Amino acid sequence: MDHSTHVRLAASELTPELLEGATIYGPDDENIGSVSHVHGMGGDTVVVIDVGGFLGIGAKPVAVSAAALDFMRDEDGEVHAVTSWTKDQLKEMPEHRD
Repeated sequence: MDHSTHVRLAASELTPELLEGATIYGPDDENIGSVSHVHGMGGDTVVVIDVGGFLGIGAKPVAVSAAALDFMRDEDGEVHAVTSWTKDQLKEMPEHRD
């Protein structure tokens, strides 16, 4: 996927309504998870990513700063994010508990 043509989201757009369900892509465009839920808005947003599992079953939730992800909208209007973390690196992070 060529992310260079996608439109980056501004900090003011980092809202739960927009980010929840967004796919997270790692190196080499590997689908590494999806946004489960969001805490906060704007620059202090924390994103909980479900990593691994199948259709949400067996996935491990991990919390990361939204600032550590590059959220963007593709030509179809779909919101997704890109990160340099791999699925294995995210799985090594502490599990998020609400």
